[in-house]
Amino acid sequence: MLCGRWRSCRRRPEEPPVPAQVATPVALASPDGGSKRPGLRALKKMGLTEDEDVRAMLRGSRLCKIRSRTWHKERLYRLQEDGLSVWFQRRIPRAPSQHIFFVQHIEAVREGHQSEGLRRFGGAFPPARCLTIAFKGRRKNLDLAAATAEEAQRWVRGLAKLRARLDAMSQRERLDHWIHTYLHRADSDQDSKMSFKEIKSLLRMVNVDMNDMYAYRLFKECDHSNNERLEGAEIEEFLRRLLKRPELEDIFHQYSGEDRVLSTLELLEFLKDQGEDTATLAHAQKLIHTYELNETAKQHELMTLDGFMMYLLSPEGAAVDPAHTCVFQDMDQPLSHYFISSSHNTYLTDSQIGGLSSTEAYVRAFAQGCRCVELDCWEGPGGEPIIYHGHTLTSKILFRDVVQTVRDHAFTLSPYPVILSLENHCGLEQQAVMAHHLRTILGDALVTEVLDTQNPEELPSPEQLKGRVLVKGKKLSAARGEDGRILSDQEEEEEEEEEEAEAAEQRRRAKQISPELSALAVYCCATRLQTLRPNPVPPQPCQVSSLSERKAKKLIREAGNSFVRHNARHLTRVYPLGLRMNSANYSPQEMWNSGCQLVALNFQTPGYEMDLNAGRFLVNGRCGYILKPAPLRQPDTTFDPECPGPPRTTLTIQVLTAQQLPKLNTEKPNSIVDPLVRVEIHGVPADCARKETNYVLNNGFNPRWGQTLQFQLRAPELVLVRFVVEDYDTTSPNDFVGQFTLPLSSLKQGYRHIHLLAKDGASLSPATLFVHIHVQRF
Repeated sequence: MLCGRWRSCRRRPEEPPVPAQVATPVALASPDGGSKRPGLRALKKMGLTEDEDVRAMLRGSRLCKIRSRTWHKERLYRLQEDGLSVWFQRRIPRAPSQHIFFVQHIEAVREGHQSEGLRRFGGAFPPARCLTIAFKGRRKNLDLAAATAEEAQRWVRGLAKLRARLDAMSQRERLDHWIHTYLHRADSDQDSKMSFKEIKSLLRMVNVDMNDMYAYRLFKECDHSNNERLEGAEIEEFLRRLLKRPELEDIFHQYSGEDRVLSTLELLEFLKDQGEDTATLAHAQKLIHTYELNETAKQHELMTLDGFMMYLLSPEGAAVDPAHTCVFQDMDQPLSHYFISSSHNTYLTDSQIGGLSSTEAYVRAFAQGCRCVELDCWEGPGGEPIIYHGHTLTSKILFRDVVQTVRDHAFTLSPYPVILSLENHCGLEQQAVMAHHLRTILGDALVTEVLDTQNPEELPSPEQLKGRVLVKGKKLSAARGEDGRILSDQEEEEEEEEEEAEAAEQRRRAKQISPELSALAVYCCATRLQTLRPNPVPPQPCQVSSLSERKAKKLIREAGNSFVRHNARHLTRVYPLGLRMNSANYSPQEMWNSGCQLVALNFQTPGYEMDLNAGRFLVNGRCGYILKPAPLRQPDTTFDPECPGPPRTTLTIQVLTAQQLPKLNTEKPNSIVDPLVRVEIHGVPADCARKETNYVLNNGFNPRWGQTLQFQLRAPELVLVRFVVEDYDTTSPNDFVGQFTLPLSSLKQGYRHIHLLAKDGASLSPATLFVHIHVQRF
């Protein structure tokens, strides 16, 4: 907290004196009565030390881990005192980092038999005793059974409270919590005092390799008791010095003047210089009342350095425009006017050759905002269709189980419509079963007839289709082959490659489409894209084409503007080449440049491609629908992504500093990152570029760059900006540290913090980049 000393300084006649400033966003209380368990202070700050559920989790529970019908193993699970991680027992001891999972990596906690694993293998345990912890990224679910229903409920409730408190924590609280955790770990003898050796251990833990002489001098300057131990206020002073942000202090002092506080007028001046032209005095007052920590300063509508840091570290001070984090776009335009988050081979959790198929993959896709999922349907035993990657070793799941998963999870994150992209390999009998399952399981959510009888062929809007499910499949009245037979979805995809395929392969027998399944293809009638040339009878808007990435790229190169015009009126789905055996992805940006809406990616495969997808759909409430830029919505547009015209925008990014970057090798205390920052521009080909800073040696705690990177942009409305931090290596490829991707149109100007994400999209808080952004349009 701010100290209570009063500073003699210049001040306005009408203003009272204000407390002196501290140079850190974190203030640490002295040890509570010499407590031997200082780690509990972290939970105390979360307000959860007295919570019975959390206390039970701290004591630990023996829970049965369930993997199969016969693999049931009892393991000890215990919440760590940081309140952010859970330690668990393993049969074979491994590195410490392999014995914990983090609360921030949890996607959901489900009660009872709500996971695929527990539905299949949990029959021996009553649902009331079971729970599932689902993680972000590719980590498998943790299916558990407790000894009693009450114990299971304690973990369900306790994890919910911890996740809610973590989500509600400000960046200052996260940093406070983070540093207390490392203090507890570095205090090897748990006496709440820090020797120089423990301080050095702390520095290595937080990713900084400080010169021994400098570190010892800093240590001695804080050792006022001169006993070679820091305790209480001495530890707080050491951390205050360590966490100083000189670059923020300099900015603050530019606007605050000699009295070292910002008035509402001075704060408004800063906001205007930030590019927030609509900011008002009332808004500046609101920021002070929201982020200022000192009550005296707040009462007199003044902002101290602490409050200024709090503001800049908050969502309002971040790089993403806060107004864009909710649904802010027009959702009443036709479906073809939106980019729609889309998944390929959605059922897979790994590679498309021998990976596991699972309904959990659909749950994870929906949790990431996906609105178009794929179902590869094949003949199954007992008259029940199955889903898997045909002619491979991937496991199989029931079609009806997937439809039930859609019913239960499709609208958890977003209310806007879901499209089921059927790749149908079933005969007429099992197609009728598919149609029956879709109708009976989805009920009224399934679109079975046109909404507007006045314009039955026009595509409805996302708003009109809220809470509804669309089927993309073949229609009996369309897409007939040369011999008059109905083409299956699979043949459609293969015929896209007809110029390269063998003649015999082109004449494969096509399967017929059942009337029951055909009737469900209302607004998404799968059809082969014959030509982009003007047609005397233009295709209906409800006709959807599926193209391989190769075919889509060919159209972009050879008929760029015609393809854009086609996509202004029709939905186009693009999918990865079948040659991508490891389920790798292509860059979706090239397809978005041409207005393709359903750019399908392997959601189970992390990488820059999925970073771009997450960045594209980051805004508009993460609802999975993004309104395409105007040039991609106009039927007579002249836009061509291959020839976008001259530069219209200059983007200038000054990379200033980073804060609390994560260690990459936590098992090696002396392993410190050498960070560099790369800024990537993803847009039309002429705009694509990447520039990077120099690397900083042995400092992931508070590295400084102060380097400026500049980009000229021709189609800024399509640009995604990706900030990447890597650990520089002279002899091998750099290691990934963190990234953040967002649309240029949602990037705020001025001094901003970039809150970094891990490979799986989980927050790396409190890790941030501090940058200055300037966008000049001409």
